[in-house]
Amino acid sequence: MEPLSVTESSHAGWTVVAPAGPLDVATAPVLRQRLIEVQLPDATALVLDLERVEFIDSFGLAIVIGAIKRARSSAGDIAIRCSRERTRSLLTLTGIDRVLDVVADLDELRPAGT
Repeated sequence: MEPLSVTESSHAGWTVVAPAGPLDVATAPVLRQRLIEVQLPDATALVLDLERVEFIDSFGLAIVIGAIKRARSSAGDIAIRCSRERTRSLLTLTGIDRVLDVVADLDELRPAGT
């Protein structure tokens, strides 16, 4: 099984955390740790970029939900970038797309803090 890699960048005031590979029981702790490191120092504007995630299981979804809860509890902002139909369908099925912005392209994001 291939490992999950996670990169970090910024876009229009947002911190973009981009995992690549499968997001499952074996790899979810890697993303969870990175998200905690990004979110806990201060309330930040975070984009979870799922564009290169090949597969998400229930453990991966739990990591996404945990990031949403941390953002909400610290007055932070969070959005998801994803254009993959399979992943967007999962976000719709679980209702995640109703509680935060899900965009296909980073340029669709509103400026951070607005």
